[in-house]
Formats: sequence, structure tokens, C-alpha cells
Amino acid sequence: MKAGYVYIMASRNNGTIYIGVTSDLMKRVWEHREGVVAGFTKRYGCKLLVWYEVFDDIQQARVRELQMKEWNRKWKIKLIEETNLDWNDLYPALF
Repeated sequence: MKAGYVYIMASRNNGTIYIGVTSDLMKRVWEHREGVVAGFTKRYGCKLLVWYEVFDDIQQARVRELQMKEWNRKWKIKLIEETNLDWNDLYPALF
């Protein structure tokens, strides 16, 4: 069983947000920050890790990601601000 992470990247405080899932959070966030992979986060400058959740199983993480992608923006913002009111970049704390 492989661990998984659901995470939210943002362009800025209350800016554009992206929800993703990965088995390697540090690597994936680095890829977003560096613009290594073309796509939504690169196009909209979503380089700040503002929220993440850890799961014992990557499949559980995928289910959670799909649920969250159906949420309205207000719910997503509420989730971020419950633990990260100022939308600080959490990436440095991963080290």
C-alpha cells in the first residue's frame, strides 16, 4: 500500500487554486513551483502549497481529490483557511 497526498496549490492569497493528488508531495510541489510540467498550474502561476492532507493509501487520496474537485470555491477556501488563514506557502515546512 502506497501513501498518498491531496494538495492545493495557489497563485496567491485568495487567488487561483488547483487541487491535485500524488504519492510524492515534495517532488510534485517542486514540479509545480518550477513549472516543469505544462498545464493549469504553470499557466496560472499556482506555485504556493497552501493545504495538504496525508492518506495511508493513494486510492483514498484519489477519492478525496475527486470529491474536493466537485466542491464550490467557497468550501475550498474555507478548508484552506481553517489551517492556513494567511495562505502561507507550506512547501518550506516539508523539509
